[in-house]
Amino acid sequence: MEFNSNGKTMELNGKRIVLGVTGGIAAYKAAELVRLLGKQGAEVQVAMTEGATHFVTATTFQALSGKPVYLDQWDARMPNAMAHIDLSRAADLIVVAPASADFLARIASGMADDLLATMVLARDCPLLVAPAMNRQMWENPATQRNIAQLQSDGVEILGPASGEQACGEVGAGRMLEPEEIVEAVIAFFAPKVLAGRKVLMTAGPTFEAIDPVRGITNLSSGRMGYAVARAARQAGAEVTLVSGPVGLAAPQGVERIAIRSALDMHAAVMARADEADIFIGVAAVADYRVANAAEHKLKKDTGGIPPIELVENPDILAEVAAMKDGPFCVGFAAESRNLEEYAQTKRRKKNIPLIAGNLIQDGFGGDDNRLVLFDDQGTHPLTPAPKSVLARQLVEHIAQLLTGKD
Repeated sequence: MEFNSNGKTMELNGKRIVLGVTGGIAAYKAAELVRLLGKQGAEVQVAMTEGATHFVTATTFQALSGKPVYLDQWDARMPNAMAHIDLSRAADLIVVAPASADFLARIASGMADDLLATMVLARDCPLLVAPAMNRQMWENPATQRNIAQLQSDGVEILGPASGEQACGEVGAGRMLEPEEIVEAVIAFFAPKVLAGRKVLMTAGPTFEAIDPVRGITNLSSGRMGYAVARAARQAGAEVTLVSGPVGLAAPQGVERIAIRSALDMHAAVMARADEADIFIGVAAVADYRVANAAEHKLKKDTGGIPPIELVENPDILAEVAAMKDGPFCVGFAAESRNLEEYAQTKRRKKNIPLIAGNLIQDGFGGDDNRLVLFDDQGTHPLTPAPKSVLARQLVEHIAQLLTGKD
C-alpha cells in the first residue's frame, strides 16, 4: 500500500498513463488532471495535438508531469522515429482529455494524420476519451455516429457533462471535471468482481425527530458506507445507496436515495430489495424512534421535562435477510467491546452469511478503520487501513463468497 504526501492512498501507483490533449478550451483542465493522476501514483506522459498548444503550452505539462511532452510524429528524441509505437507500448492506458469533435471523428475513421491519432491507432492498450465541445457539436448526428463507432470499437467514453459552456450556451458537451476523470481511471483498473450484480446498501445515521428542530441520532459519518458503495461500483456493480443525512458527495456512478429517519430508510430499502443481488447494511440505524414527536418546537418554559416515549424501529437487515429468494446479505456491527461475541451473535440471529465488525474507538467518524469479517468459515481480521482500502477488501471477500455460492 502506497501513500502520497498527504497520507492518502495512491490508487494508481505504478500505472503508466499517456494523456492525450487536443485543441479546445477545456485543455486548461488537463493540467489539473496531470497533477491529480500524479498524486494517485500514476506515471503520466503527455502527448499534445498542434491545436492543443494554442490553449496550453507544452512547458506547463512538462513541469507538472516531470516528463518531456511529445507533439510531433517525427520527434528527434525518438532514435527510431517511432514515437507512436514507443509511447503506446509503454502505457497501461491512454486517456484523451479533452477529446475534441475533430479528434473523435478522425480516430473513429481510423485516421493517423498526427502523433496522437497515430498512437491511438497503433496502441495495444485500452483507450478512454473525455469529449469536450459545444452542445450543438455534441448533438450533431455526425458526432453521435462517431461516438457509437468508437464504443463499438471498445473505446470507453467518459461523459460529457451538461452545464454552462465557454461559449455562453448551456447543454451537454462539457468535459468531465478532472476529479471525475481520475475516479473513472481508478475504476477502470479495478477488477470487475461484481460485474452484472445489483447492490443495494445503506449508509450514514438516521435522525428520529423529537420536535421540528431536535432529534435522536448518532455520530456515524457515513464514510465507511460510502467507501463500500464506491468500491462496489468500481467492481462493476450497479449500486443504489440509501443514505441518511451526511456531508458526503455520492460516489461517482452510484444512485443515492437520501432519507432522514429509520422508517424512511426501511421503506426505501424494502421497495428495492426484490431487485437486488446483494444487500449491504452499513447504516447506523436508530434502534428506537419517538412515538410522540411534537408538531411544534418544545419550549422549556412550559414547566417540567416533556415526556419522550420510544418505540422500536423495524430491523431492516433482518427483514431483508428473511425474504424468500432474497439478496445475499452483509451486515455491519460497530461495538465498544466484545466484538467477536456480539458480531457473531448478530450474524446468527439475523441468519446472514457475512458481517463486518469494528470497535467504535478504531474507526467511528474517521478516515481509517480496523475491520474483522465474520462468516461461516470463521474470523478474518483485516489489517488496519484507510476505509477505501478496507472497502475494496470487503467487496473482494463478498465476491469470493458469491462465487462459492453460485
